[in-house]
Amino acid sequence: MQRKIARENAFILIFESICKKDETAQEIFDKATEIRGLDADEYVTTVFFGAYENSDRLDEAMEKHLKGWKKERISPVSLAILRLGCYEIMFMADIPSKVSINEAIELSKKFDDEKSYTFINGVLNAVASDYSEGNE
Repeated sequence: MQRKIARENAFILIFESICKKDETAQEIFDKATEIRGLDADEYVTTVFFGAYENSDRLDEAMEKHLKGWKKERISPVSLAILRLGCYEIMFMADIPSKVSINEAIELSKKFDDEKSYTFINGVLNAVASDYSEGNE
């Protein structure tokens, strides 16, 4: 599976986990793969479950850079994109931060409000800067 498609699949699962708070990650994953036929390769599985299990840590990393915003005001789509991008930046050393940021921007342009990509770009660049400087 192409990484771009896998990233979209991971984003969709993360989005669903934000919207379906009454379901576990495993329930969301099982329904997506069994009922919808979602193709979940190793990347999708790793990113979805990793982002789910580390959501507090991911949110904390991004919240430091939400100038004038509270996490609760961020749309579920933007939050899912930010969690995916932060997860890649913080936990997937084999993916350059620039790639993670650019792919998050592309997801935002496809699935989110037309102006949200600049917000996502700013937050993820700041998170990437924190992690490149060792401010983990």
